Amino acid sequence: MTGGGRPPRVALVGANGHGRWHRRAIAPLHAAGRLCLAGLVDVRPLEEEPAAPVPPRARTFTDHRAMLAAVRPDVVVVCTPPHTHLPIALDVLAAGADLLLEKPPVLDLAEHRALAGAAAASGRAVQVGFQALGSAALAELTGTLAAGRLGPVSRIAAVAAWRRPDGYYARSPWAGRRSLDGRPVLDGALANPLAHAVMQCLAVAEAVTGAPVRPARIEVERYRVRPIEVDDTAVLRVTPHGGPPVLAALTLAGEDFVPGEVIVTGDRGRAVLEYPTDRLRLPGEPAPRVVPGRRGLLENLLDHRADGTPLLAPLARTAPFTGVLDALRAAPEPTLLGGALVGTVGDGPRRERVIRGVDAVLRHAAETGALPSETGVPWAVAPYRVEGAPQR
Repeated sequence: MTGGGRPPRVALVGANGHGRWHRRAIAPLHAAGRLCLAGLVDVRPLEEEPAAPVPPRARTFTDHRAMLAAVRPDVVVVCTPPHTHLPIALDVLAAGADLLLEKPPVLDLAEHRALAGAAAASGRAVQVGFQALGSAALAELTGTLAAGRLGPVSRIAAVAAWRRPDGYYARSPWAGRRSLDGRPVLDGALANPLAHAVMQCLAVAEAVTGAPVRPARIEVERYRVRPIEVDDTAVLRVTPHGGPPVLAALTLAGEDFVPGEVIVTGDRGRAVLEYPTDRLRLPGEPAPRVVPGRRGLLENLLDHRADGTPLLAPLARTAPFTGVLDALRAAPEPTLLGGALVGTVGDGPRRERVIRGVDAVLRHAAETGALPSETGVPWAVAPYRVEGAPQR
């Protein structure tokens, strides 16, 4: 609490689109008196959100700087396009507010260093919106690893198969773009919708070694099924300086839906965490089970302000993820797949494109640690490699 026991003033920058999810997360905390939603910012008129009506005293703005000056918030949630994160975040920290910044926080290590420096200079906290890091299932998995139940870990992998319709790539000027107005955007599967799969793997790898992943080599095969500038299908392999390799096999053009599994293989068995649903299966268990409990990142940030509770997703914890994005910025355009390999479902903006056989290819990569090009997949191309990947 601040200001003689009053709840902290919270503002949301980017209140439409995915910002509506944040509005729904904020609403019960406002109703419970944990915070006061004081300001909402968006360049467009606010979309209606029945589950989270705007409180009567909350002010609306079209410019975050005007909001910072008028509202003087204690905490700001930023949910704007990734290429706008750094300048807005710097303004928030300069105004003396703590920050919850949507993922990806920034798009290269130079921006990461700039943001970390500003946070240190201001003394304010920066939490990053990798909400799956608040999962009790992830905590149980990492605790199991620490206890040695799997023995030495040889491999960490993730597999996910989603779909996105054509309309997804028409949702905004930056959708599916590599850069916009001279700034990197990197709106691909790895950096945006399936970024949680990559971050969960990196978090598990950190639990195995006790230190953030330091990549010695990054390899990636990137593909697309429509004329976008970024990947909608990718297989990423990170070989660290120490600890097991990490592989993420992901698509937005899947056949059957795979929500997202993190597979940890050790000498004594294997664990599987379905990270979107918090279902966990440990060695010796007959089936996955739901591990209830997911701590909200905003609530955790409020606790951090109140009593020093450790942040679940501090900026420093996400540096390896930013390092992966940094290494991939110079990668060539993803290979365009087509012909008989790619089918379609639906039409118009709802049309979805599907890579035939892709689920089996990604599952094999996750199970073996091999890239598709290493196992004779006919449409696979040689990976892009970065040796001695950049560090913080």
